[in-house]
Amino acid sequence: MSNKAHQNLRIDGGRLMKDIHSTAQWGKGEVWGSASTETGMARLSLSSEDKLVRDWFVEVAKSLSCNVHIDAMGNIFAVRPGRNNGPATFIGSHLDTQPNGGRYDGILGVLAGLEILKVLEDNKVETAFPIGVVNWTNEEGARFPTSMVSSGVWAGSIPIEKAHNLKEVGGGFATMKDELQRIGYLGDIPASYKNTPFAAHFELHIEQGPILEAENKKIGIVKGVQAYRWHTITVRGRDCHTGATTFPHRSDALLTAARMISHSHVLASEFESLASTGVLTLKPGSTNTVPGEVKFSLDIRSGSDSQLERLENKLKEDFEIIAKDELLPGTTRTGVKGRGCSIEWQLDSTSTATTFNETCIQCLSDSAKDAAAEASVAAEDFLKEGMISGAGHDSVYTSKRCPTAMVFIPCKDGISHNPTEYSSPEECATGAQVLLGAVLRFDELRAAQAS
Repeated sequence: MSNKAHQNLRIDGGRLMKDIHSTAQWGKGEVWGSASTETGMARLSLSSEDKLVRDWFVEVAKSLSCNVHIDAMGNIFAVRPGRNNGPATFIGSHLDTQPNGGRYDGILGVLAGLEILKVLEDNKVETAFPIGVVNWTNEEGARFPTSMVSSGVWAGSIPIEKAHNLKEVGGGFATMKDELQRIGYLGDIPASYKNTPFAAHFELHIEQGPILEAENKKIGIVKGVQAYRWHTITVRGRDCHTGATTFPHRSDALLTAARMISHSHVLASEFESLASTGVLTLKPGSTNTVPGEVKFSLDIRSGSDSQLERLENKLKEDFEIIAKDELLPGTTRTGVKGRGCSIEWQLDSTSTATTFNETCIQCLSDSAKDAAAEASVAAEDFLKEGMISGAGHDSVYTSKRCPTAMVFIPCKDGISHNPTEYSSPEECATGAQVLLGAVLRFDELRAAQAS
């Protein structure tokens, strides 16, 4: 750290891990090992379990001299005052998880932020400007089907009415606003960067991919995030009896959807992109009835907005052909031609390709180089710079309204959104230490500019 008074500040790795594992009691998921910490997480946004971890977050933040407020999307902002007034430099991520997720995705970023506030309190550090931690609501989009929705509302990119009216997936009727009211986190402060301005946003996250582990690097400095779009595809055919209706007379919505999903993988590969389906529902759901309606999610991602648009246009063109049970160019028929189906596309969420702020990136890079020097490791062996995140994060939206950057740590086998998701205590502490150094560097830059 550039300020000598801050050079001896150290993350308490044991305390950080204690917080990670103790808060896992709220939303315990699948057991995957014999150790007490070898269980996954199932803490869906705005669930009763989410309320409990939120209550804990607010209590801890207030004990650290923070002012806490909650906005109309349930985003929780904890701000530790500095010598000067002004927007806080925020550390942020999310405490909600996938329905069958792990203990580190998002959680590490929020709890590392609290650990940094604890270090500042323990050492009676007075920063030049306020330092804050934010817990963003429904980042995963696992319960309410728009990821990063609440940071999107804060940034002015998603209308709050649309966000409040999102219904839970799986056929439920609860909306985001219903559940915010139920758990007591529908704040009265508008969800907007105008009401809660940021000086900057830093986010620590597990990589959720294999690169850092494969290259034996401890830290990844992220320069941006790839573009993605989420769609819900509805295929409509006709319910009919499985024994009495021959293949030529069927409009089989499930068979048609299966062909579309399979083709999306092939086409995305050709476009050097990604396509995935994680949710599929069908009607009527009877063994001896051919499904007449299928809805499935389609998540498409690419390194550039233009490439993503070309992929989507081609998918729409080819899905129309598949829906009619006609042959795609260059293919031959297997099986018997049916009567075809209709198809409808609904765009649920979109995120453009993002490039992060150079000053914030430099703060993270300089902090990581300090950590490498302290570990007696060459910087080039310790960190990987210029990474592109394959996953979306709340930092995508904050980058539209304030300087933003992210830092990655390795996760075992590149696995995430899985109960076995794992980063070692040493990796978590190293990431938090780099984050601490970067936030203090940015605070010093603000002080220098203000003087």
